[in-house]
Amino acid sequence: MAGARMRWLSAILQGFLLALVGLGIWDVLFVYEENRCSMTYMFEYPEYIKIKLPYKVSSKYHNYGLYLYGEGESAEAHNLKTTGIPVLFLPGNAGSYRQVRSLGSVALRKAENIHNKFHFDFFSIDFNEELVALYGGSLEKQTKFVHACIKVILKLYKDQKDAPCSVAIVGHSMGGIIARALFTLPNFKPTLISLIITQATPHVAPVLPVDSYLIDFYNTVNNYWILKEKDLRNITVLSMGGGFRDYQVRSGLTILPSLGLYNNTLNVVTSTVPRAWLSTDHLCIVWCKELVLATVRAFFDLVDHQTNQITSDLEKRISVLHHHFVNYSEKYSEDNLESSVEFSDSSATWSVINTYSWTYSSPEFSAWEPKAAYFLLPLPSEGEPHNNLYCRTTNLEPSTWIYGCVKVDQSACAGKWNPFPFYALSHHLKYFTVSQEGIDLTGEAELLKMYKIVNFNLDDYRSFSHFIIHISKANVNKRFNIECEFLSAESRMMTTQVTNILSFGTSSNRVVINSAGLIHKVKLQNFNQIYQAFKIHVRSNCQFTHGKTEDVYRFHVPWSHEDFVVTTSVPSSTVIFAKLHSARPENDSSVPELQLHTARSCQYEITIRTSFLEVLGQLIRFHGIHLPTYVVVNILLAFGRQLIHLYSEGHCLDFNSALNAASKPYKVIPFINLAVFLLRYDWFKETWSNLMLPEIDVLPSNKQGITYPMISILLFLFGTAIAYWNGIFLHVLLRQLSFLWSIFQRPRVIQKEYKKLNFRSSSIMIFLLFIIWTTCGAAALILGYILYLVKVLSLQASVRTMKNILNLAPKQEIIKKGAFACSAKGGDKSGTKEPEQRSPDNNKLLSVSDVDDAVDTLQIHTTILHLLNWVILFSAPSFIYWFKNLRYSRRLDPDPCGSVAIILVFSMGLLINSHSTSVKRSKLLKHTARLQLLLAIAAAAFGLEHLYRVPYFVTFSLVLYSLGCLV
Repeated sequence: MAGARMRWLSAILQGFLLALVGLGIWDVLFVYEENRCSMTYMFEYPEYIKIKLPYKVSSKYHNYGLYLYGEGESAEAHNLKTTGIPVLFLPGNAGSYRQVRSLGSVALRKAENIHNKFHFDFFSIDFNEELVALYGGSLEKQTKFVHACIKVILKLYKDQKDAPCSVAIVGHSMGGIIARALFTLPNFKPTLISLIITQATPHVAPVLPVDSYLIDFYNTVNNYWILKEKDLRNITVLSMGGGFRDYQVRSGLTILPSLGLYNNTLNVVTSTVPRAWLSTDHLCIVWCKELVLATVRAFFDLVDHQTNQITSDLEKRISVLHHHFVNYSEKYSEDNLESSVEFSDSSATWSVINTYSWTYSSPEFSAWEPKAAYFLLPLPSEGEPHNNLYCRTTNLEPSTWIYGCVKVDQSACAGKWNPFPFYALSHHLKYFTVSQEGIDLTGEAELLKMYKIVNFNLDDYRSFSHFIIHISKANVNKRFNIECEFLSAESRMMTTQVTNILSFGTSSNRVVINSAGLIHKVKLQNFNQIYQAFKIHVRSNCQFTHGKTEDVYRFHVPWSHEDFVVTTSVPSSTVIFAKLHSARPENDSSVPELQLHTARSCQYEITIRTSFLEVLGQLIRFHGIHLPTYVVVNILLAFGRQLIHLYSEGHCLDFNSALNAASKPYKVIPFINLAVFLLRYDWFKETWSNLMLPEIDVLPSNKQGITYPMISILLFLFGTAIAYWNGIFLHVLLRQLSFLWSIFQRPRVIQKEYKKLNFRSSSIMIFLLFIIWTTCGAAALILGYILYLVKVLSLQASVRTMKNILNLAPKQEIIKKGAFACSAKGGDKSGTKEPEQRSPDNNKLLSVSDVDDAVDTLQIHTTILHLLNWVILFSAPSFIYWFKNLRYSRRLDPDPCGSVAIILVFSMGLLINSHSTSVKRSKLLKHTARLQLLLAIAAAAFGLEHLYRVPYFVTFSLVLYSLGCLV
């Protein structure tokens, strides 16, 4: 009764943990903002003109191609006369060369708008939609092909007067890593590339590290870019992450690994891109109109008008990219310097505003003759508490609207008295008589949704006596709004602690804003880890509002460009989910903040509480890739427990019972943490290196700041839950399938002794080895798995038959313990006798021990099937790649599963005929059982970030067990 109760409690606990995993996966896959991207449409029918490649290139890369994009009649008239600026698009995993059409079409239209003073030629590469995110063996091949294509592209311009000597590259997904890999080629000249823009490219590490070639390729590229950073300082790189909508490539992976010695890289999340402010999924980032426009505008601003090619000025490149992708101002000057401006309009009116807070709303109509207007805002003296000027405008037409008056010439800002009755103005009017000149500060303004905003620290502008707000004639009779205020930055900055993650949303912190100001900031203390996630509820309560008023809330992360912006009307109740794409660096003490651009007459209440669902989502988003390894670790522990019980008790536990008994985090996690701790010491690090042991997988995560001491324990428990319910599912599935199997083949009584290698199993091994040699190892593993599954189904059907036969035997009375019955002649003793029955197929007696041995055999084979399930899962990507490219090549070369497949084929050839009775007599049983713990620890230490290593540990476990069947 107690055992049954414990099993129920275990099932409930494992069900609860599995539900947590399901909630986390649900949050990652389905809980995000709606797709707010606009579709990019072509104005004419897209044309893809195939570029003829040299015979040597086309014969070597017969399944690849190079195309030039065009549209309609212009494409036909083009006739391969390339006269523009070359841009090369590299598609990603399973990507098409046709994806270039969004960028190419918008660039064509923009070139027409400037009367084709210059234009861009967009080329695209056809990688045959290869699945390079799953198989890394073709990445080097693709890189060499791109190198050859760049040479071909530049040759197309050889007869041009100012022929380009470099190309710009736009790489989507894995195309971005291919672009960076070009520099690792032995004969590649870095001057061939001037600019790289990557879209949702996982620069840090592959999303699915199931392939050793993929890992090696990444290590080569990233190590080169770090070690040769000085040599690559002339290459400008922009990396865009899609935000939380992109569940395939999390934005933390899109950050370019760098030492940060040179200002030549920019990493942004699309939610912070001006005029977009949205999150994109993995494919949408290519065609999202808002991002395509930002990219094309950046390309056109990067052109040097003297050469009509992309500028070689590194500072200008990064400045343009920062302007379009981080902080957009409607006026962008090439030199980015403040310029002197003369106010030559003698009919303009001038007014001085002598209040700290000022609002101007345009009248619905004006009977006056249209005139420009200038409003002067005198700077407060240094002793006053107001140390910032904040201004924002809506619907103000001109790109230049704010200036500064230099203090040296007190008469530098001049004008005439203004008799116009401005609404709600408190001002002192003066006459001005001298020159009309000022410094244009519009370049300091930032576009934030519907607002143009400046926020000046007055200490940086003490050389000015006044700020000037300019309203041009074009704005008369148009609806616009201007709001300004001098403020104390400290008074508008509030600080609050975020709630503890273990509060599970039951507690909250509350901030109330009663100020009538236009901007407020709330610093979120102790918010710096990726596993933290909060639900921020902002309620606005307004006494009165003039017309439609909108607030803008921005969640700002100071150490990375991953802000997101929310717009809401007032009064309102708005929910913001705050979570991070990257953890705070170790040497950084800044904290995220919530910026509120608010209405004057409203009170704001901000409530912060932990979002448990979002926390689970963050855990799965950053560490979900570790779950398969922890599942295998739990299965190895259960397998070891079964073998130990078979050795000590003579019979085998079922999988779930063994899992409950053996799967304890303290058996694995402390040893890994101890090794990580000891690696801080040079003597241990040197010993570790001498043993040629690889780096422990949690160390890179520690450097990125995405680990936490309790996370590994929690992931281990999640792995236990998945293994537990996977065991129940497989048990039920095998039972049902065995009934179907019984229809096609009559179940037989399991023999205790088999030939370890008979002709049939030997033939199967030879056939599978031939498959490995001629096709790929994954195909052989799948065929071997199917054969092994058939064997387990046959065992399941036979065990059920044997139990049914035994139930037909007459019940024997069990003699009292220690008593013996003597025969008439005396001396004979009869004891307890097992129920026996003759089997119908071999006419032999069947006993309880026979059934028990058959059950033990089935339990072990079922656990082996669990291990093989995950080996097949890890080898599936290379099989999918091979199958997709079968028409081009029958054999997968290189084959990441080849060595594992060869060893497992021999092992399965021995295991498929193994029986528990032979294992019980094995001299290696005890050692095999104990080594499962070491294998589990090794898998958890070296297989979290390198999933391709996990099949090796499983293979070693099965090899040990198969040897135990022989010895």
